[in-house]
Amino acid sequence: MGHPTKPQAAGHLDGEVGRWPGALAHDADAVRAMAMKSMFERLESLCEGALAVNLDAEVVWINEKYARKLGQPSAAAAIGQPVENIIPNSQMREVARTGRPIVLDIMPFGDEHLVVTRMPIRDDAGQLIGAVGFVLYNHLEGLKPVMHKMAQLQHRLKAAEKELADSRRAKYSLASFLGISPAAVETKRQARRAAQLDTTVLLTGETGTGKELLAHAIHNVSGRAHLPFVSVNAAAIPESLLEAELFGAAPGAYTGADRRGRDGKFKLADGGTLFLDEIGDMPPALQAKLLRVLQEQEIEPLGANRLVRVDVRVIAATSLDLAARVADGRFRSDLFYRLNVLSMSLPPLRERLQDLPLLVERLLEDISLRIGQPLEIAPEAFAVLARHDWPGNVRELRNVVERALLMHETQRLDAAHLASVLPSPTSDAGAIAPATPAPATAQIEPLSRVVEAAERRAIAEALQRTKGNKAAAAAALGISRAALYQKLGAARG
Repeated sequence: MGHPTKPQAAGHLDGEVGRWPGALAHDADAVRAMAMKSMFERLESLCEGALAVNLDAEVVWINEKYARKLGQPSAAAAIGQPVENIIPNSQMREVARTGRPIVLDIMPFGDEHLVVTRMPIRDDAGQLIGAVGFVLYNHLEGLKPVMHKMAQLQHRLKAAEKELADSRRAKYSLASFLGISPAAVETKRQARRAAQLDTTVLLTGETGTGKELLAHAIHNVSGRAHLPFVSVNAAAIPESLLEAELFGAAPGAYTGADRRGRDGKFKLADGGTLFLDEIGDMPPALQAKLLRVLQEQEIEPLGANRLVRVDVRVIAATSLDLAARVADGRFRSDLFYRLNVLSMSLPPLRERLQDLPLLVERLLEDISLRIGQPLEIAPEAFAVLARHDWPGNVRELRNVVERALLMHETQRLDAAHLASVLPSPTSDAGAIAPATPAPATAQIEPLSRVVEAAERRAIAEALQRTKGNKAAAAAALGISRAALYQKLGAARG
C-alpha cells in the first residue's frame, strides 16, 4: 500500500470532494463525503493548529497557523519532515503505526501545554494511510469547567483515601495508657518489649482495662507502625459472616456477596497488625482456619480455590479465661498455645488506684473539649472513687464521671456528686465490701494517704511473692531498688 501523496499546495489536503448535482443530493456516500469535508474545514478553522502525516510519520499537510506556531517559516517548509523534527513530543508516529486514536491528550510544548486530539486516516478500502492531529486549545483555559470538575473528583478521592487510611492507622500510643502506679509502669514496659519482638501477643484482662488501647500502642512502637492496623471484634459479628470478614470472599461466594469479591481483614492488614478482640468468643469452626493462618501465613478466601500469602502480626485479646475454655472444650488447645506466645495480663483499676487522678483529669479534659466548658474535680472526691471496686474498670470510671456531671449539671465534681452515682457497697458475689463502713460524720481521708496505703499494699505483696528478695520485688514493681528502699524507709518512719 502506498503512502498518501503530498499535497501540491501547503494548507490543502490531497483529494477534494467534487460538486454533486442536485440529483445526487440524497446519495448517502455523497452526503457523507460532503459532511466530512465540511466538518474537517470547520474543525481546521476553529482549532489552533492541524497537521497530517503519512505512515512514515512525515508531515504531508499542515495549516499556516500551526506552522508559524511551531517556528516554521511557512507551511511548505514543514512538508516532508519527520513530525518529531518540528514537534519533539508528538505522538503522531504512534497513531500512524497502530491505527489507534488518542482522542484527548495534553502535549507539552515549550512553556505551554497544548490540548490535542490525534486520529488515524484510512482510505476508501479501510487501509491505514496516516494520521491527522488537531490542537484544540493552546492553553487550558478552554478546559476550565472540565478541569474544575476533575479537580473536585480528585479532591474527593484523596479525602476518601485519607479517611480509609486513617481508619487503618493505630490511634493510640503508649502515652495514651495513663498511669504512674507500679502496675501501669510494668504494663507499659511489657508492651515495649512485645513491640520489639514482632510475635503474636495475647492480651488478657477484665473488660475496660484498655486491651484495645494497648494493642494500638504496641503497633505504634513496632517496626510495622507505618503499615495498616486493622481491628475486628469476634463477638460483634454474626458467625455466618465472620469467615468472610476475616478471610475475604470470592465473587458470588454466597447469596448477597459482592460480585467483585471482597478482601478480608487479614488481607487489609497485610504487612501490618491485625487486632482480634474477644478471641475467646470465636466459633470453633473458625478456630482451625485461624490456626492455619497463624502457622502458614496464608489465607483462603471463602468460595475460592486459591491461597493468598499475607504477612500479618496478630494481637489477640480476651476478657475470658481461655485456659478454662480449653479445659471444657470450647477453645482449641493448639490455637491457645499458638496465641499465647507472649501474654500480657492488664491490671484492673482496683489494683492501680494511684492512677485515679491522672485518669479522671484526662476524662474531664476530653469531656470539656466536647462540651466546650471547663471542668474540674475537688481533691476530696478521689477518696470516694478509691473506695469503689470498679468491676468495669476505666470504662466504668468514664461512665461514672459523665453521669455525675449530667445529673448534677455542675462544672466541679465533689465527693457528694460522685457518691450519688456510685452503687452502694455490698457483700454480694462479685463485689468487695469495705471492712468497716465509714460513719457519715467521719473525716474524708486525704488522697495522699489513700495513695500511700495502695503503695504499701503493692510493696508488701511484691515482697511476699519474691520471698523478701528486694531486687526482684523492685523489678516486679517497675521501680529501682533505691526507690524501693526509700519507700520502705518512709513506711517505717
